[in-house]
Amino acid sequence: MFQRKRTRTYNPMLEKVTSYLFILLGSGIVAIAFNLFLLPNRIASGGVSGISTITDALFGFEPAYVQWAFNIPLFVAGVLLLGKQFGLKTLVGTIFLPFVVFLTKDVAPATTDPLLGAIFGGIGVGLGLGLVFRGKASTGGTDLAAQIIHKFTGLSLGTCVALIDGLIVLTAAVVFDIELGLYALVALYVTSKTIDVVQVGLGRSKMTMIITNQEEEVRKAILSEIDRGVTKLSAFGGYTDSERPILMCVVDQTEFTKLKQLVKSIDTSAFVVVMDASDVLGEGFKRA
Repeated sequence: MFQRKRTRTYNPMLEKVTSYLFILLGSGIVAIAFNLFLLPNRIASGGVSGISTITDALFGFEPAYVQWAFNIPLFVAGVLLLGKQFGLKTLVGTIFLPFVVFLTKDVAPATTDPLLGAIFGGIGVGLGLGLVFRGKASTGGTDLAAQIIHKFTGLSLGTCVALIDGLIVLTAAVVFDIELGLYALVALYVTSKTIDVVQVGLGRSKMTMIITNQEEEVRKAILSEIDRGVTKLSAFGGYTDSERPILMCVVDQTEFTKLKQLVKSIDTSAFVVVMDASDVLGEGFKRA
């Protein structure tokens, strides 16, 4: 007898609560990483937090107040100029992050080594922002400024973000020194990579495109011996103009060697193209 698979029912209220938990937890992690690693070591790795690091050093302004002073007007400008798509979630992140910065301002620094501060501060900020993005929100700040510039200048959004963060890092290099500016770039890089890990996970799958004269044998072998689905794509050879179907199969990284050996055992002349698939959703992999 076949056992009926359980289907996950969608619960809108649970989804909403989970989103806000992600936003609050992520914002809190960003704030704590800022106070433990970035601020004490004068690492201004972009964003409003970077601006608050610079103003703290120059004028002694409280970082939380500076972040509120930038975040709230930018949120209002974003709603007025770009529409209401930001919503309550982004407002929560915009207000809550500086609030946690204020609450944890007296926490002792975790390290006074700028390199360690850049690395672990970048990890903390990336982890927090990744959770906020999982909650389908943002922490506002220079992200909103970049979207406003993008709308009125036609520059790509990525270029606008890079210009703003680059200007902040350059200012930090002038205010502090070149070395701290370079550490800020390290923190930015680590942040971006950590966000990727949070968004798509550590697991990596492989997508293979197989061109073989023994397509039916290969297809059956993959289905029976690896227990993975296979999709047959219609294609034509560029030189012969004859039909050459392509077998597409996504496998876990640990299964790839077995797949490769299996294909070669059936057709030694098979043409196999392998690509990384960083985020695979569906049966046999992770749920959306």
